[in-house]
Amino acid sequence: MSAEPLDLDVTFEELTSSLTTPHDPAAGRPDPSDPVFALHAGGKLEVVPRSPLRDRRDLSLAYTPGVADVSRAIAANPGLLDVYTGRGNTVAVVSDGTAVLGLGDIGPGAAMPVMEGKALLFKHFAGVDAVPICLATTDVDTIVETVALMAPTFGGINLEDISAPRCFEIERRLQERLAMPVFHDDQHGTAVVVLAALMNAAKVVGRELTGLRTVISGAGAAGVAIAAILRRAGVEDVVVCDSRGIVETSRDDLSEVKSELAARTNPRGVTGGIAEALRDADVFVGVSGGTVPEEVVATMAPGGVVFALANPDPEVHPDVAGRYAAVVGTGRSDFPNQINNVLAFPGIFRGALDCRATRVTEGMKLAAAEAIAGCVDAPTAGEVVPSVFDERVVTAVAQAVMAAARADGVARA
Repeated sequence: MSAEPLDLDVTFEELTSSLTTPHDPAAGRPDPSDPVFALHAGGKLEVVPRSPLRDRRDLSLAYTPGVADVSRAIAANPGLLDVYTGRGNTVAVVSDGTAVLGLGDIGPGAAMPVMEGKALLFKHFAGVDAVPICLATTDVDTIVETVALMAPTFGGINLEDISAPRCFEIERRLQERLAMPVFHDDQHGTAVVVLAALMNAAKVVGRELTGLRTVISGAGAAGVAIAAILRRAGVEDVVVCDSRGIVETSRDDLSEVKSELAARTNPRGVTGGIAEALRDADVFVGVSGGTVPEEVVATMAPGGVVFALANPDPEVHPDVAGRYAAVVGTGRSDFPNQINNVLAFPGIFRGALDCRATRVTEGMKLAAAEAIAGCVDAPTAGEVVPSVFDERVVTAVAQAVMAAARADGVARA
């Protein structure tokens, strides 16, 4: 099913003249003096040339006739594309606007400020040029074909804010079709940072990671990926819940993705809902929204871990979680232990681009998690992940990702 086409037949003057007070962003009436809207006015990105254009000589080198020699060389040797163009340092940030932050299905136009923000983070933290691509379609075949056709322009594809279960198929098909990193950040970026945080949280509570009885609330993109990476890291007891209860093999209402998830998780065969899942659990990871009642949190094993990552309202408020858990994390910046994807994706793409990886492997994701965890010199209850502004993180992740890519045989440089 395709989304409605965007109405672009409106001038900037017509648009801004319709913006009246009172300030009501949800009704399409922002206050231009509001700092948020003032910052976003005109967008957050621009294209800046890397080569000077001062005179006719510069023009002849950057464009015709000089550029013809570069094009001939690339035509004869396609491997030169990443050497003599910006492709090797450029990522497409692709969304259809169906699962944007905590806003849900708001469409490709409304997703654009978020994708611009993602591109800003790529450039600021990792020096990667990123281009927001918001597609006016939700059809899987069309998205796959469109992104594949754009591939000569980009060195990697970052899929963003595409709803489950379509996101799984889109990523899988693009990975099969393209010899470049294709990474759905809502899945794997989240999973990498959760694993990093849990590695250090296990040290804080004096437990082995593999023995932690873990419950994940949410069986969408992030929940499925978190379950997968925790199991690869050796966590043996993982139970996943969706809105209807524990994802387990006796249920007859599971999608193909959830059926596969049920077969790989819940080794004790627990049935019921979040209350049954959390009883005596050591770890809660929330990626679903909603609220877990305090009386249910109270049934967890003492001295455990609560990562309630829904934004802006965590599934368990940190004040409540702190009454029962030894380590508490959220997705918010105003509480300790912010579990944020920006700790992962800039370094993962920096490393993957620098070694010209043909894909992002499971080994590369595990290496990224270990590198993030390693940036916390002495984990404490208030610090199990580094700050998003810790300048060591991108370099550490990129180096670990490159080493893993070479070990996995997917690096070309």
